[in-house]
Amino acid sequence: MVKIRLRRMGAKKRPFYRVVVADARSPRDGRFIDEIGYYDPTRDPAVVKIDTEKALRWLQHGAQPTDTARSLLRQAGVLRQLHELRRAAEGHEGQG
Repeated sequence: MVKIRLRRMGAKKRPFYRVVVADARSPRDGRFIDEIGYYDPTRDPAVVKIDTEKALRWLQHGAQPTDTARSLLRQAGVLRQLHELRRAAEGHEGQG
């Protein structure tokens, strides 16, 4: 299964995370398929930057976000866009 999750970077006691798409079997900081953004909790306020196009494409192809990644995607507005895309697609199917 493909997951959207966080990959810890940065120095000791100074975490910085990249939001990546990876195979569920690969280690947390190991091999990944694609990088779709980053999250810096050390800044005030915390910085979340997500490439919405890439994130939407992976979510539409069945990638499952972890709980933390899901909350970051929600903050970035990606899940709302996904919901609207799915509703639009359902509307078009019913009219044809």
